Parts: sequence; structure tokens; C-alpha cells
Amino acid sequence: MSVPLGKMQQNDYARFREFLEKACGILLGENKQYLVTSRLSRILKEYGIKDLGELVSIIEKPGQSDLRDKVIEAMTTNETSWFRDNHPYKSLQDRVFPELAKAKKNPIRIWSAACSSGQEPYSISMVYQDFQIKNPGLLTANLQIIATDISPSVIKDASRGRYDGLAMARGIPPEMKERYFTRVGDEWEVDAKIKSRVQFRQLNLLQSYALLGKFDVIFCRNVLIYFSTELKRDILSRMAQALNRGGYLFLGGSESLTGISDRFEMIRHNGGVIYRLKD
Repeated sequence: MSVPLGKMQQNDYARFREFLEKACGILLGENKQYLVTSRLSRILKEYGIKDLGELVSIIEKPGQSDLRDKVIEAMTTNETSWFRDNHPYKSLQDRVFPELAKAKKNPIRIWSAACSSGQEPYSISMVYQDFQIKNPGLLTANLQIIATDISPSVIKDASRGRYDGLAMARGIPPEMKERYFTRVGDEWEVDAKIKSRVQFRQLNLLQSYALLGKFDVIFCRNVLIYFSTELKRDILSRMAQALNRGGYLFLGGSESLTGISDRFEMIRHNGGVIYRLKD
């Protein structure tokens, strides 16, 4: 007798949790069955899979990379918004960009890790352009933003730089919308100059960062909360190695380095917290 996804067997749920942690580092809580149900029901229906146990058995076999990718994407794709929480972007404008201008950094390199549908890296690019407009001649360096996500399809969509009305209603100030977007049918397209600064790449944060190069700033916001303490330490250690001297790390509002990493100093700025790599 088949078991509905919403009434999954505990051992099947345990197997799925183990798969997800090995595949992408996400540590799923013991009582998140409702989340699995809401995110995977469509996939099970699409593939004619009767329950979670059968799904795990299939994706553990060789040659199932497409289904594996769909499952990982469903479990890792989170809603995002433009200029989320605002203070990181204010800190870029008021502290980080002036410092980089004074140091005559060129190019300036920023990594948007787990960038999802692209709002974060495009927001960074818009803040940079606004800074140049408000401070003519102060910051003339080229800006390179590397935006990574585990999902190939999310990366593909983000690189298009087009968003529907619902996405545009989440956090974009009217003046930014008018200045940096063009209406294309039912969608809004990011300005070509804003888009040109962003390179999208598929990357699992459990993989090596060596090929990405060095950065002046890393955004890794609302990501670490899904990982075990051990994986957090590993990721932060490798991100510290990927930062240039004095580089900045931006985390989510509910994330902290306390007891996890001593490589950064905590700085309170613009009503939030940012981290700077220690010398």
C-alpha cells in the first residue's frame, strides 16, 4: 500500500535528510516533513513516484542527475527580494565603496553566494552605479560580481535579468525601477550596464572556491542557517581564504559567527552587523 507524501514513513524521511545533507550541505530539521511535502509533491506527481521512499531509492542510483538536480533545486530555492534588509547595501555605499575608492582597488570583485534568482547581485550593481552618480570621479574601478547558486535552472533564469510584476513588487524602490529597468511585455528587464557587471555560475558551496579567484566583498546571506556547525566552519574558513586582505563578509540578519569562526572582526554599521577579515 502506498504512503502519501504527507504521511511519510520516518525512516524514509531520515534517508532523505541524509541524502540532502550529503548532496548540498542542508541540514533538514527532524520535523520538517511539511516542507518536504510542499516542495516535492509536484515532482513526485510529474514522475509518477508514489512516495518519498521510492524517490530516495531512485535518486541514489547512477544516471539520475536530472531528477537529483530537480529535487535539490526544489529544496534549496528560497524566496528573495530586491535590496533585502537594506542595511548591507547602505554599508556598501557608505563604508565599503569609499574605502575601496581610497585604496584605488581595480577591479573591485564581489561574490554573491547562493544568489538565487539574481536580485542580490543586480541590487549590488545598482548600488555601485548610484554611488558613481552621487560621487562623480571618486570610484572609477571596474566592478566584477560573481553570482553563484547550486541550481543550473535558477542561474539560467537569473542571467536573463527579466522579472515579472510579482518579483518587481518586492523591495525595488520606484526610482530604481524607473532608472534601471525597461518594460518588455509582461516583464521588466534589468538595464544592460547593470547586467554586464554580473557573471552567473553554477556552484555548490561544498565544492572548491579556488577557480572563483579573490574577492573584496562576499555576500553569503541567509545561507549558513541551513548548514551544520561543522560545515559552517568549513565554508567560512574557505571564504576567508577567498577574501583579499581587509575584505568584507555580509551575512543574514539572523546569522552570526560567534563560536564558529575567529577570522573576522564584527563591525556595527547602519543598524546592522558586517564582518571584516582580520589581518
